[in-house]
Amino acid sequence: MNNFLRLKNISKYFNTEKKIKVLKNLSYNFNKGTMYALMGPSGSGKSTLLNLISLIDRPTLGSIRFNDHLVNFTNKKRNDIFRAKNIGIVYQQNNLLSDFTALENVYLANLSINNDKDSAMKKAKDLLRKIGLSNRFNHFPSQLSGGECQRVAIARAIINDPEIILADEPTGSLDLTTAKEIFQLLNNQKNPNRLIIFATHNRFFANKADCLLEMTDGSVKTINV
Repeated sequence: MNNFLRLKNISKYFNTEKKIKVLKNLSYNFNKGTMYALMGPSGSGKSTLLNLISLIDRPTLGSIRFNDHLVNFTNKKRNDIFRAKNIGIVYQQNNLLSDFTALENVYLANLSINNDKDSAMKKAKDLLRKIGLSNRFNHFPSQLSGGECQRVAIARAIINDPEIILADEPTGSLDLTTAKEIFQLLNNQKNPNRLIIFATHNRFFANKADCLLEMTDGSVKTINV
C-alpha cells in the first residue's frame, strides 16, 4: 500500500538547558511491502524517529497518519492498543523481561491483545520452533546468547502479525556471523502487507534494504530506491 505511513512536517525538540532540535520539519511517506534502512551518525535522530512512529513518543510539531488516519497523541490508551496490535519493535539490547522465560516473553505479547492463554502459548511455541529455538522455551534471557535473545525479540515483535516492524540497531551488539543470521531473520518477515524500518550504522545491512534513507541534521533523504 502506497503512503501507508505519512509523516508531515515532523519536528522534535528536547528541552534541557537549551532547546535541542533533533528532528526538523521532516516529511516522508512509507509504503507497505518495503524494507527501509535508516542510516546516520549518532544523534542524527534515528531512534527518535522510530520512537515517534511507534507512538512511544510524540512530535513537538507535525502529524503522523497510518492508512490516512491521523494519530491523536492525546489519546494514549488508544495509541497503546494500536501499538500492541499493529507495531512490532526490536531493540538493540532486546529488552526482554529478565524474570521470564523465552516462551513467556513471546506469549505475553500476544496475551496483551488476546485473553486466550492456550492460543497465545501455541502461537509462541510455533514461532520459537520456526526460528530455531525449540530447545530454549524454558530458558531465561541470561541463559541465552546474544543472537538467541534477538531471535526471541523478533518472535515477540511478530507474534501479533503486525503491519509495521521497527528495529533499532537490531544487529549492533552482535558479531558479524550472528548479525547476518539475525538480519536474514528480520528480512524474512517482509510481505506485501507489512512495512519494515530498521536503523543501523552498518552499510552492509543498509544496502540490503529496498530503500536506504540517510538522516542528517534532523531531516531525511532517499539514497536509493
